Amino acid sequence: MNEEILINVTPQETRVAVMQQGIVQELHIERGSQRGLVSNVYVGKVKRVLPGMQSAFIDIGLERSAFLHVADILENRINADLAKPIEKVLFEGQNVLVQVIKDPIGTKGARLSTQLSFAGRLLVYLPQESHIGVSQRIENEEERESLRTKLQQVLPANHKGGYIIRTMAEGATDEELRTDIAYLDKLWANLQQHSIQLPAPSLLYKELDISLRVLRDFVNEGVKRILVDSRETSNRMKTFAGDYISSAATLVDHYIGARPLFDLYGVEEEIERALSKRVDLKSGGYLIIDQTEALTTVDVNTGGFVGGRNFDDTIFKTNLEAAQVIARQLRLRNLGGIIICDFIDMDSTEHRDAVLEEFKKMLAHDRTRVSVNGFSALGLVEMTRKRTRESLAHVLCQPCPTCQGRGEVKTAQTVCYQIMREILREARQFNAREYRILASQQVIDLFLDEESPGLAQLSDFIEKPVSLQVETLYCQEQYDVILM
Repeated sequence: MNEEILINVTPQETRVAVMQQGIVQELHIERGSQRGLVSNVYVGKVKRVLPGMQSAFIDIGLERSAFLHVADILENRINADLAKPIEKVLFEGQNVLVQVIKDPIGTKGARLSTQLSFAGRLLVYLPQESHIGVSQRIENEEERESLRTKLQQVLPANHKGGYIIRTMAEGATDEELRTDIAYLDKLWANLQQHSIQLPAPSLLYKELDISLRVLRDFVNEGVKRILVDSRETSNRMKTFAGDYISSAATLVDHYIGARPLFDLYGVEEEIERALSKRVDLKSGGYLIIDQTEALTTVDVNTGGFVGGRNFDDTIFKTNLEAAQVIARQLRLRNLGGIIICDFIDMDSTEHRDAVLEEFKKMLAHDRTRVSVNGFSALGLVEMTRKRTRESLAHVLCQPCPTCQGRGEVKTAQTVCYQIMREILREARQFNAREYRILASQQVIDLFLDEESPGLAQLSDFIEKPVSLQVETLYCQEQYDVILM
């Protein structure tokens, strides 16, 4: 499948769009002030050990202490049957070598592991282990064994450490494997030297920035071109590719057009649409995607779609299209955690199976690990998608200061009644000469029109005048009652 990768670079942020057949499939945004921490390695200091939670808080030099669970300690992962409680492994003040496996999200600190891994282009190096594994995406058993044998033959004698063979290693030459091994060995040697020299907490290894990760992680035989609108970044990518991924060096092109790169390919419009709750389907149906802290829900609706030979056929076609679009939206928005998909109810078991099969087929293109269950008794499809970084909405947006993230605001009438109750409370406590209401234009207009009899009645009841004043900067829910 023909893919193009577009990279837009500014001093503040780098944005990456993965395109297939001219359609945006993935978006990645990295800001200089908010670089992701996943794969960074630190020498940290144990701040607190919590036996009740079987976890510990580790100071790695960030604003919030990071979190290490007993299940993410290397000794316990290797010998699950002989796993020790965390209080037997760690103690307060201890220095520990850790790697970030999940970025801080919301109020949660980064999640850590003591099992270190370093990704190359073809291999993932596991310096503390000895086995050779193969990516689960390579399903053919003969191919898996062939790759293991091939790697064992090119490894230097008495080489220490284990490896996971990535999908990109299929078809790789012996020389390419040796280059990857040498790169990872050098990286590990430098880290070991720094771990001895630097005090805790200190950063020992920083993951590549997103422009170089594109070359390492995204480039495959389907990628035909990488367009970069920064000459400096383009040259840096070509140098990196020349050293480690020679086949990718010819893919990198510097874009010099007058029109902004993301405008030319319609990526800016796609970003705006990816921040909307509603996603329209070509058939006339639509999705409503609602992201909460605990989970994400996707609701499928037929909308204006009335095609098909009968009602069941209409529902089936809408659900089939929705399955394709949902898979793309999950990648585009980088939605993770628990995801509930509410497809339109289907009576036919054959239709349900076909929709589920199509959904799994489209999710197979995802670089992130996904697990999908079948239809539940309520007709819902429950799934999980590994969450290692913030979603697109969390990177680009913040909760609305007007509605505080509710997605709704109180009506002007509700605010009027709230103000009148406030005046009544104040009148019982204080003997003011006059009460002045400061509120938005909509609320004041309502007091002057429909609610004027109620306001006059309140003024008579408290036996004090009530005046009105518009505050143009106030939102609809905002008001003040001033005692004169």
